[in-house]
Amino acid sequence: MQLSELVDRLNEELAVAEWRGADYAVNGLQVGPEAKAVDHVAFAVDGVVATAEAAADAGADLLVVHHGVSWGGIDRITGAAYDRLRALFDGDVALYAAHLPLDAHSEYGNAARLCAHLDLEVAEPFGREGPGHVGQRAVTADREPYTTEELRAALAALDGGDDVQVLDFGPEEIRDVAVLTGSGTDWIAEAREKGVDALVTGEGKQPAYHEAREAGLSVFLAGHYATETFGVRALADLVAEWGPETTYLSHPTEL
Repeated sequence: MQLSELVDRLNEELAVAEWRGADYAVNGLQVGPEAKAVDHVAFAVDGVVATAEAAADAGADLLVVHHGVSWGGIDRITGAAYDRLRALFDGDVALYAAHLPLDAHSEYGNAARLCAHLDLEVAEPFGREGPGHVGQRAVTADREPYTTEELRAALAALDGGDDVQVLDFGPEEIRDVAVLTGSGTDWIAEAREKGVDALVTGEGKQPAYHEAREAGLSVFLAGHYATETFGVRALADLVAEWGPETTYLSHPTEL
């Protein structure tokens, strides 16, 4: 498959054009000639030296990531930017990134897949951002409510998970959950308005403690990396259906 065809198909599936101008990340093909042939695609959360080198070692022609190398433009190719681009060039690996489009997607998105992993039924989009939503609100429809400790344990078992912090201000029985992966505590106010029992996200900010306490909801901080492996893994399954060989590269950050 040609890189241009693969990029076009990913862009269409993820509705990348709808997020143009609303995402501070550059979505789509970030590095690579469109004429390149792609037989093997690697997938990772982060587009960094370690994953670029691992993709090259695996024989991949393209690396698909959630966090790419361009966040609104590259002014100077020095320091870390130089190292990351050099690793891609040395390995002859192209780079495709999907940030908010992958957070937001109702089928392949990080939040949607994390809800499914937790056996939660998605009820509606959550986390208004630009033209859409970057998270999901879900409920324990076909399972017993989670206790705080049960949900903590389920999140601690994620790839790259372990030390899950909980701002434990909500009910002990958790039935209604807002899920917004990565850095999602900016949406505590929306979670409060929705009346959910808990917010599941990756990492927090200082104001989150009192905002959660005053809202009477629990906030689970399961790790930015750990909550965002789901989207790229879903894309790996999708691309495999299109023909190329695929490899998922696990590189937890413990953050």
